[in-house]
Amino acid sequence: MKKLINSLIILVVVIFLMIEVILNSSSVIDSARFAFTIWKDNIFPSLFPFFVVANLLINYGFVEFIGEVLKPIMNKLFKIKGEASFVFILSMLSGFPSNAKYTYELYNNKIINDKEATKLLTFTHFPNPLFVIGTVSLVFLGNKFYALIILSSIYIANIIIGIIFRNYYPSNDNSKINLKNAIKNMNKRYSSNSTFGIILTKTLVDSINMLLMILGTISLFLILNKLIVNIFSLNDYFRALTSSVLEMTGGLKYTSMLNIDDEVKVVFTTMILAFGGLSIHTQVYSIICETKIKFSAYFLSRFLHVIISSLISIILVFIFRI
Repeated sequence: MKKLINSLIILVVVIFLMIEVILNSSSVIDSARFAFTIWKDNIFPSLFPFFVVANLLINYGFVEFIGEVLKPIMNKLFKIKGEASFVFILSMLSGFPSNAKYTYELYNNKIINDKEATKLLTFTHFPNPLFVIGTVSLVFLGNKFYALIILSSIYIANIIIGIIFRNYYPSNDNSKINLKNAIKNMNKRYSSNSTFGIILTKTLVDSINMLLMILGTISLFLILNKLIVNIFSLNDYFRALTSSVLEMTGGLKYTSMLNIDDEVKVVFTTMILAFGGLSIHTQVYSIICETKIKFSAYFLSRFLHVIISSLISIILVFIFRI
């Protein structure tokens, strides 16, 4: 009975949204066009190369090598396998939701288990630095310097979260670096793989499919956000809040248009990026939903991320303002 009621509720909501889409077709088209522009200009060029390179590096044993080299640091800070450094570093460079994809690839290749993957997701939620520098700070906020405050706040907060969760399924590997063993593991993984042509083809297909999923999710949430704004006639502040919760990019745009001090905008922008929006959360969930990796830990850690990063950004704004 409960399942039937849920199905009926979903059906009614979908029919209502369909009617609203028809009545607000011009707004829907504008939102879809905006989503495609973001995807075309920012997401595809920044993520596609990283997806391809990362997959190739995993298939040819680079994860084992970098994991051995950075094992002492990862174990000391986060009590996690050295191989997790691969996700941590690449996520800093490419931004979310790539952290979920890289984590899934390590999990799928049996390099880390589900508990280690769950832990890893909590502190690898990084925005794309090129997006923050080029779009957020310059286009939205009009000051390139703000990117330094925003990125520093989010990066430091992630490290703190990693330390907070360090005792969740700790991996206490205190052995010394063994490059000979790393090279042996690299060769073992390389020997077990298919030919380069097969690996490259699969990598390209998987990367394109992932990027199309991201485009679809962004479009859906931007359209949903536009419909909500139109239906309830939200003012500028509630529009910025609703957009930030649903789809991050729209939230960043509307927040930059608010009549408030730039320093306050920087703090709010940091909070928006730290949370990521339900669009990003949906993308992460879609990547890991068929695994034992727990999405709840990732979701709850974003609220912790919002609190810590906002406090750091307030401190940094205060320091640089002085």
